[in-house]
Amino acid sequence: MKVVILAGGFGTRISEESQFKPKPMVDLGGMPILLHIMKLYSHYGFNEFVICAGYKQHVIKEYFADYFLHTSDITYDFTEGKNDMIVHRNNSERWKVTVVDTGLNTMTGGRVKRIKEFVGNEPFFLTYGDGVSNVDISKLLEFHRSHGKLVTMSAYNAGQRFGVLDIDESGRINEFREKTKGDGNLINIGFMVCQPEFIDYIEGDDTILEKAPLERAAAEQQLMAYKHEGFWQCMDTVREKEQLEKMWAAGNAPWKVWD
Repeated sequence: MKVVILAGGFGTRISEESQFKPKPMVDLGGMPILLHIMKLYSHYGFNEFVICAGYKQHVIKEYFADYFLHTSDITYDFTEGKNDMIVHRNNSERWKVTVVDTGLNTMTGGRVKRIKEFVGNEPFFLTYGDGVSNVDISKLLEFHRSHGKLVTMSAYNAGQRFGVLDIDESGRINEFREKTKGDGNLINIGFMVCQPEFIDYIEGDDTILEKAPLERAAAEQQLMAYKHEGFWQCMDTVREKEQLEKMWAAGNAPWKVWD
C-alpha cells in the first residue's frame, strides 16, 4: 500500500519557518517533520510514498534528490584527474518516494484527486504532513479492513480547533463537521485509510477534503473512526515546534517508534 502525504500548503501559522520552505520540511530534531511521519509508516512496513507537494515543492524534490548523498559516508577521489566517488556506508531508508506538484493553490481534496494515477485501484493511507503520532498503523489497517467502508480516519481526544466527529458505539462516523462551542474533544488527526473509490467523491482542485468529500462519506455511513489513545501533536506554530523539539532533545518523543 502507498502512503499519501499532504505537503502542499502555505503553512501561514508558522510563517517564521515556512517563508523559506514548506511546513513539512521544517526541521524537528535535525530532520524534516515529513521524515518523522514517513519513518512511522516505514516502521510498520509501508515504504512507498506519494508526496502531494505545492508551495515551494522544489525544496522537497531537492531534498530527496540529495537524500542518498546526505545519508552516506563518501570519498571523493580526484587524484587521477577524475571525479570518482566511493560510497563506504549508506544509512538511507529503502523507500520509493514520488513527489507530485499538485498545484500552488489547490485545496486538500484537489491534491488527492491529482495523485489518483499514482495510487491506482488499491487502498491507500492518507495523512497530513505536519503532525507526529504513535498511531499503530497495523491496527489502523486491520480495523479498516474489518468494516469494509470507504474511509477510516484516526480520532483523538484533544480540546482544539479541528473537525468534530459524531461516532457511534461501532466506530461508525455519523457526521463530520466543524467544531462548535458545545462539542466534545474527539477530532480528526488524519492517519486515514481510503478505498480508491473515495477519490471519486472529490470534485476538483477547489475541493477541501474535510468538507464535501468526508461529509458525504459520513452521510452515506461510509466513514469510520479508529480511536487513537496514544500521542499526537501537530506543528502549526513556533510554540508547538519548540515543545516537540524539547521532547525530542530530552529523549521523550513518544512518536519515535522506530529504531
